Amino acid sequence: MPDTGPPRGETHVLIVDDDPQIRKLIAGYLQGQGMRTTLARDGREMWTCIRREQVDVVLLDLVLPDEDGLTLAARLRAETATPIIMLTGRGDVVDRVVGLEMGADDYIAKPFHLRELLARIRSVLRRAGRLAPVGKPAAASEAETVLEFDGWQVNLQRRALCDPEGRPVALTTGEYDLLVAFVSHPNRVLARDRLMDLVKGRQWEAHDRSIDAQVARLRRKIEPDPRSPRLIKSVRGAGYIFVPQVNRR
Repeated sequence: MPDTGPPRGETHVLIVDDDPQIRKLIAGYLQGQGMRTTLARDGREMWTCIRREQVDVVLLDLVLPDEDGLTLAARLRAETATPIIMLTGRGDVVDRVVGLEMGADDYIAKPFHLRELLARIRSVLRRAGRLAPVGKPAAASEAETVLEFDGWQVNLQRRALCDPEGRPVALTTGEYDLLVAFVSHPNRVLARDRLMDLVKGRQWEAHDRSIDAQVARLRRKIEPDPRSPRLIKSVRGAGYIFVPQVNRR
């Protein structure tokens, strides 16, 4: 499992794919963009790297020789908040939805353009707070904005969520962006298309139901009973509505 590219301190991308040509192609391109890469051919090598050092984003192939990418994504999400981008040769919407349900932050279908992959990586890192927005350096003195609902607190500067007991709750970048879309538009019915517009960074397709998968995942994080949601309610034939009162401080 070669460790290649610039020294530590650069963005570290873990590429998990059983095709050596794809691994080397992606690694060579990302290294040329100033990123550090580590290559893994299966889940065992992936875990070796994850447990050894800091990884900023994982590019995870759907089909692998040991555990499949969906299973690995679920295990990875259970143990870490590291962003995950699924690499898949399948065009079925079901695979994309399941990938998001398992905890992936984004997906890209093979064959893909390397420039598009780079854009997806940067977008996921930016949404995860691991890459500063271009031309907008963080100000140490910037006042923090906190949105409160039903005892929960969303810190917009830290991209952090705390439950009513003050305990941090880990969210994927997709879950966090979706939550911010809801708390920024409370008590308004938001159609799926509108939510897709609000949740930036993914190339949604017409009638893409993966937004429903993200809503289901978010409900499991914040609803007392996800089977009978009282915070994010479905509106038949229209979309979703976030019903709690939201306060800004």
